[in-house]
Amino acid sequence: MDDARDRLAERFETHRGELHAVAYRMLGSSAEAEDAVQEAWLRLGRADAAEIGNLAGWLRTVVSRICLDMLRSRASRREDFVGERMPHGAEPDAGAVESGPESEVLLAESVGRALLVVLDALGPAERVAFVLHDGFAVPFDEIAPIVERSPAAAKKLASRARQRVRGRHPDRHGAPDGTSAGSAAELARNRRAVEAFLAAARDGDLGGLLEVLAPDVVRRVDPAALPPGVPPLSRGARTVAEETVVLGRPARFAEVALVDGSMGAVVAPRGRLRLALTFVVEGERIAGYEVIAEPARLRALDIALLDG
Repeated sequence: MDDARDRLAERFETHRGELHAVAYRMLGSSAEAEDAVQEAWLRLGRADAAEIGNLAGWLRTVVSRICLDMLRSRASRREDFVGERMPHGAEPDAGAVESGPESEVLLAESVGRALLVVLDALGPAERVAFVLHDGFAVPFDEIAPIVERSPAAAKKLASRARQRVRGRHPDRHGAPDGTSAGSAAELARNRRAVEAFLAAARDGDLGGLLEVLAPDVVRRVDPAALPPGVPPLSRGARTVAEETVVLGRPARFAEVALVDGSMGAVVAPRGRLRLALTFVVEGERIAGYEVIAEPARLRALDIALLDG
């Protein structure tokens, strides 16, 4: 009995690397990916291994289903970590495996931080279908039962995700391909204003915020991103600036991005999308901005991170 289990463990270990790679691209977290792989091992231990003809395919299917369940659970809880619940430092992963945060950074760099951010804006089934097909060449007839769709519907999920992932290719100024010179200049100007706002917010620089905010600026925030008692709408440069100094901690994680084709920003520590900001810029100043935190709204956005 022990010999059989040892042989099964050896076979499982030959697939661990690929299983972790699949889970990481689906979840964007090394620790969560390891949890998914370990759960797959436990399920294998409860299964009749002799009846499994293709162990690699069986394990990939099990890990994918586990990840899909984890993504769905994450989406239902997502509002719990925005606003004042944002962490002080880089988001920790409970039960970090092996080399911890350094390993997480290396993994993110190998996959592509920008890709992780866009993947995190997809729905759970879209993300699983896209990762399996485009990342690991799994055919749609194998993907279909995992996402509980027909092969044709699974193909549509992956296609929709692919359009969102590859839909925009901004240049270093933030202009998508084919943008006119006038529009590119406007995006570059808007980027300067957004970067100035984010820099002042990170530093708690009240004077810098007052310089970049228009006198009658309007700030809107999804209620999920606010601590109790803070109104979802504020007006006036002084009010918004003072509020930002007090509540601007998520700005530490913010990066400029194209949000639905306009200059904006995202808060996405380790590639996990938490918040998106859209801005209205008039001249050199910000006339208004909105902080989007609701999961359904985040998933509907087209996001492209910009080069530094």
